[in-house]
Amino acid sequence: MIRWLIVVFIALLLFSGLRPWLERLGLGRLPGDFRFRFLGREWFIPFTSTVVLSGVAMLIAKFL
Repeated sequence: MIRWLIVVFIALLLFSGLRPWLERLGLGRLPGDFRFRFLGREWFIPFTSTVVLSGVAMLIAKFL
């Protein structure tokens, strides 16, 4: 279980770091990606982008 927590943490770090680049490609602005302000901070929940990136990763893994 600890491995999955580490994998999720690393994936979140990568997505956060690559977010400006991915937004230029259109990810992060898809319908289903939520962005809102709460307690003076902007929160970003990328539901649809996560599904799209998971599908791409699955296709890459299938063909390799």
